[in-house]
Amino acid sequence: MSKLTFSVLRHRQFRLLLLTRMCTMMALQAQAVIVGWQVYSITKDPFLLGLTGLVEAVPAVLCALFAGYVVDISHPQRIYFACISTLALNTLLLLIVAGGYAGFSDHHIVLYIFFGVFISGLARSFGMPAAFSILPKIVPRSEIPAAAAWQSSTFQIGAIGGPAIAGLVYGGYGAHGAWLLPVLILSFAFIGVSFMRLPEHVRNPNPPKAFESIKEGWSFILKNKTLLNVMAIDMFAVLFGGAVAMLPAFADLVLHTGSEGLGALRAAPAIGAIVTATILALKPMKTISVKRLLFVVAGFGLCILGFGLSHSFWFALFFLALSGAFDSVSMVIRGTLMQLLTPEQMRGRVSSVNSMFIISSNEIGSFRSGVTAAWMGLVPSIILGAVMTLGVAGAGFAQKNFRNFAIKPDEEKSL
Repeated sequence: MSKLTFSVLRHRQFRLLLLTRMCTMMALQAQAVIVGWQVYSITKDPFLLGLTGLVEAVPAVLCALFAGYVVDISHPQRIYFACISTLALNTLLLLIVAGGYAGFSDHHIVLYIFFGVFISGLARSFGMPAAFSILPKIVPRSEIPAAAAWQSSTFQIGAIGGPAIAGLVYGGYGAHGAWLLPVLILSFAFIGVSFMRLPEHVRNPNPPKAFESIKEGWSFILKNKTLLNVMAIDMFAVLFGGAVAMLPAFADLVLHTGSEGLGALRAAPAIGAIVTATILALKPMKTISVKRLLFVVAGFGLCILGFGLSHSFWFALFFLALSGAFDSVSMVIRGTLMQLLTPEQMRGRVSSVNSMFIISSNEIGSFRSGVTAAWMGLVPSIILGAVMTLGVAGAGFAQKNFRNFAIKPDEEKSL
């Protein structure tokens, strides 16, 4: 076992970043379970479940490019602090309104939930590039694969704990008690980012104009096909194969379980992911290979297909957990490639473009799931998405130069 694996944890600022990201993920995942179950309980409409994804995606996508520019010309820690603060305040307001403390009607609660989801998307559009830009400032280049694996592990701990606990609390105490959970967890994230200290940011006295800077970021990505294809593969795989938004309807109509079962289903992918990410953290990949990425994307598609065909709660859990294992390998490969292949002065903009791809795949993918479920039925829409994900992996394998690309963390390599 390499000493390098654990040496990255000796960096105090990296540990604080891990804590902040884990708590933020746990709170957002808990919030997603609460939002999904509450909206579905009130409306019984799978289309509205998908619409919550679109509402979060719109501000995130619209602001993503400008957010990257702001991060590149500013101190990323300050941007990250502002994002965590916004998420915490927004969730506190959701507790008051959606938790029933303000005495609003169900109709107004649903409307305010959508507003809160919109604000969350806005904060995430700045938070993702800020966190991405912080990592290389506190971790040496040679330790980035180990750092990416540790980030994935703690990320998945949050993704397990948030949904599982939220489902249990919602089942026992309803929305009134469940909304307290993300508020409490985000308070720990706020503490973590407050104690974080980065090297002093060297401000450019003549920063480029926003439009020219954004154009430069896009130009860099479009000219470097490996980076562009990695982002596109991930976006389309999750856009078609993501089934998370439909879990409240699937739990109710197919598996006939309540909010506790929904929490377990939401946590299952993270359980598989954290086991895999921990293995990768203890034994980091020495070579980052696109071919391996394509294999795990195909594996992810097969798992979603198995999940869509499941009528047993335990089979559904198994396939979701396995999908998380494949997705964990994908996350580590994608994250490491982006860190290694992006110049420092462009990390914010490149990460913002990547966040557009991620948000498009997750949130717009949720909307796609809702539309197709309303049109062709819940289970057929999941199966169709899984088949299309397999097609995405096949398209990647068809590009010889792309599938053969590989890089070692301790070497420089041109795209």
